[in-house]
Amino acid sequence: MRIDRLELVSFRNYGTLAADFDGRCNVIFGENAQGKTNLLEAVYYLSCGKSLRARNDREMIRFGDEAASLTATVQARDREFRVRAELFRGRRRKLSVNGVAASSGAALSRVYHTVFFSPEDLMLIREGAAARRRFMDGALCQLRPRYAEALASYTRAYEHKTRILRDAEDHPDLLNALPEFNAQLVHLGAVLIHYRAQFAQALSRYAAAHHRECSGGREQLDIAYQTVSTVTDPLAEPGQIARQLQDHMDAHQTAERASRLCLSGPHKDDLAVSIDGREARQYASQGQTRTAALAMKLAEREIYYHAAGEYPVLLLDDVLSELDPRRQEFVLNRIEGGQVFITCCEDDRLPQMLGGNVFHVEQGTVR
Repeated sequence: MRIDRLELVSFRNYGTLAADFDGRCNVIFGENAQGKTNLLEAVYYLSCGKSLRARNDREMIRFGDEAASLTATVQARDREFRVRAELFRGRRRKLSVNGVAASSGAALSRVYHTVFFSPEDLMLIREGAAARRRFMDGALCQLRPRYAEALASYTRAYEHKTRILRDAEDHPDLLNALPEFNAQLVHLGAVLIHYRAQFAQALSRYAAAHHRECSGGREQLDIAYQTVSTVTDPLAEPGQIARQLQDHMDAHQTAERASRLCLSGPHKDDLAVSIDGREARQYASQGQTRTAALAMKLAEREIYYHAAGEYPVLLLDDVLSELDPRRQEFVLNRIEGGQVFITCCEDDRLPQMLGGNVFHVEQGTVR
């Protein structure tokens, strides 16, 4: 799969943009704050209807304008697609694929996938569980549209339940609605756990191979999925998982009401990462954690490939400049076979090293 053409109007700092891309390597260079990351953000947004940077769509509309549009011409599964998003300040966005309205970002995910890798991802191992959940959710929302729908519904139900628990002391009648939201959280949570467990299993397999190769065979990376304690087999069918989730929720009802917090569910899930049997977050060196993060992002790419039969579009946002020469070489040797976008600074040697299409970005213009 590949992006042949991208057109932007009033997106971030771009007034208008129309750019044609190479099917293999596209190097985007320029000084900081000129719009390099914004271009990658547009490619990512059109693959799933979400931004990794903005809290809402309004933030992506150019200052002073009321609307923005993003359009990509995509080749995937031996077909051409035209994916479009229109963003507005005062009303709901419009998404479409080949001129047909799409109700959610899940429809965009059925067209093409992206793997977005930024310097912040190099700290994936060191950060808290929320960062690793975002990593799983970002990958699975593109890979499995049903997961994206379940996650959105779970998030809404979780927010409703949280408000009920918070306000119940002043408004006891709110507790009458709690069983309904508990039932939703159990059903939807089981779906999330089922898909996350499958993803984590594949992630561990591919990431271990990448890490072993990058470390010269000296280290063994292991990734284990951690979820609600009563779930004995997260790879089981959602029905079985739901019954075990219900047991956990029943046991925590009193504690939830006392703390006014939603204590039971997959919103606390994590990936436990270890190197040679020791917890990476606590004991690994900076070099080891960076190698593990690289291995996980490259494993995400492999998972997409084996699920779709095509490599996803790989977006490397100023990552290579953060790596030593050995790890740079490791990444560059593993991006063959699909389309890649690489951003770098003005004085970087990457444009000369990589070839392909080279774009210079300056104050929201590309040449």
